[in-house]
Amino acid sequence: MIQKGQLDLRKFVAPEFVCGHGALQLAGRYARNFGMKQVLLVTDPGVRAAGWADAVGESLTEAGIPFTVFDALSPNPRSGQVMAGVEIYRFEECNGIVAVGGGSPMDCAKGIGIAGSNMQDILTFEGVDRVPVPASPLICIPTTAGSSADVSQFAIITDEERKRKIAIISKTLVPDISLLDPEPLMTMPPELTVDTGMDALCHAIEAYVSNASSPMTDLHALEAIRLIHTALPAVIDAPEDLNLRFSTLLASLHAGLAFSNASLGAAHAMAHSLGGTLDLPHGRCNALLLEHVISANYEAAPDRYDRIRAIIGRGQDEKTTLAEMVAAFRRTLGITETLAAAGVSEDGIRTLAAKAYADPCLVTNPRRLTCEDIERIYEYAL
Repeated sequence: MIQKGQLDLRKFVAPEFVCGHGALQLAGRYARNFGMKQVLLVTDPGVRAAGWADAVGESLTEAGIPFTVFDALSPNPRSGQVMAGVEIYRFEECNGIVAVGGGSPMDCAKGIGIAGSNMQDILTFEGVDRVPVPASPLICIPTTAGSSADVSQFAIITDEERKRKIAIISKTLVPDISLLDPEPLMTMPPELTVDTGMDALCHAIEAYVSNASSPMTDLHALEAIRLIHTALPAVIDAPEDLNLRFSTLLASLHAGLAFSNASLGAAHAMAHSLGGTLDLPHGRCNALLLEHVISANYEAAPDRYDRIRAIIGRGQDEKTTLAEMVAAFRRTLGITETLAAAGVSEDGIRTLAAKAYADPCLVTNPRRLTCEDIERIYEYAL
């Protein structure tokens, strides 16, 4: 692992954020403060059915701001959906975007923003710092606890033609404000709670062992790990506990501030490949891969992995490895399947590995992995 000193210059980006019960109701006030005259409200059918998009719409109406709803998107938002949103944004003459939902609506909203401001196809921005013109103002209101899209400089979009996910990383993707209200999390089903929680855990672990980590990102990553380890199992048993829901939301915030500035690693690179090819839930992909990536990476960053083990391994046998603890943790949450059960076959591993090897998240993995190394990790996870 490439070690860097704490005195090295670092850049740290984060949006403004407001935390607490009732934050959602501030959407209209902030939209007005940002000078929004016509808003594109980006959400998805599930969030709209749960009533959270309407609640945000009421706040916008009370502030005197007209809006158009765009909810024609799926989990793992697709490039064609982003560009359809751009057309509506232009037709309605919008000058601001409000995203309500999990990672999919927020990533789609980010994509609409930059594709619209640059008047280019969303796929042209793949990679790091390739967005020349910033988007119009963006307000994010997360309804899940895990993606951290509301505070990050990442957007993950599915390239439908090539069946792969692209990562767009740019400070222009950092939202102007995130309104972190625990109440929308109350309508999350258990499976979504678990999957998004495991996504947050993977964000935090990969950010902490990243070769671009720093003292600032370390603080956020370790606190996220602590919160997820304690709050996620508890909230499954008590889903209506607003304080526990807020703890998972806070964990997602900490994890997002960590990985947005330290980036990620092989688990996310491989999950992007897997999710793009088979259209699987992103958090579930991470959950099935994380323990195997930890095993592959351990010797490159033993001190850092041991620090994580000290947080989640209190009271456990000293012979139990961190990878074994992570595997046991996800099983206690009900994630018991393998990649094979999720639809991965041995014949498809080479293609999956090639896509993962090209993912920018691999650059900050603590160990330099070859394409063959990635193939072997997929094989262990079958």
